[in-house]
Amino acid sequence: MSTPGRPVVGVERVAVQQLKRTSVLKHQRNPSRAGELGLTLLKGFELTDDGERLAVPLSSQRLMACLALNQRPLPRVYVAGTLWTDSSDEHSSGSLRSALWRLQRPGYRLLEVNGDHICLARQVQVDVRKVELVARQLMDGREGMTTDDVHTLASGGELLPGWYDDWILVERERLRQLRLHALETMCTRLVEQQRLSEAILAGLAAVEGEPLRESAHRTLIKAYLAEGNCAEALRQFRRYRELLHKELALAPSSDLDALIQHLVH
Repeated sequence: MSTPGRPVVGVERVAVQQLKRTSVLKHQRNPSRAGELGLTLLKGFELTDDGERLAVPLSSQRLMACLALNQRPLPRVYVAGTLWTDSSDEHSSGSLRSALWRLQRPGYRLLEVNGDHICLARQVQVDVRKVELVARQLMDGREGMTTDDVHTLASGGELLPGWYDDWILVERERLRQLRLHALETMCTRLVEQQRLSEAILAGLAAVEGEPLRESAHRTLIKAYLAEGNCAEALRQFRRYRELLHKELALAPSSDLDALIQHLVH
């Protein structure tokens, strides 16, 4: 005759095991779920999963950044040579293997490796790519700018500040120029559409991105004038004139002078 309660213990044991298994799976991310891993390179490196920051070693940060800024699979030898320029081929290959190993973690698929080529996994969403997409669509004449487009470009920021590798410096300047041109174009189009508060936001971002850039100040001043805010337009002109004289001992162009000439009499 069986002991009363024995079967219940067996059922409870199974239930506990299932609960533990569920708990483990809950904390292991499903690699097939796309769009939840975010890689931030503007204003600093950050990898997040649903807003939760994930720790990444510096060598692996550099690897992810290099792959993120190249939207195609790259040969291992190229990546190793780019990231460890002062090392021998053997040492740079070893450093690459170590960085790859450190990016292996349960429940996450950060990279895709295909033979001798590697790239960032598709489900990793990169902020720089979004900025570039909006900027290029804008420069190509795409109509229908959304509020999200405005904030994507205006929020921006410097690419990986504090990183001074040659490949970063080149990408930083390329992205900076692309974003500045796009912000000026955005500001002008928003003025034409009478979306003046958004135009001023874009113009301010352009000026912040390069305080000595006259074309940025010109577009912002035009936005203030379109809004009927002559005092702000005049203040902006005077700020720029003082900064230009202080930094470069130069004066604003006659075109910029002409914009506010009617305000100084």
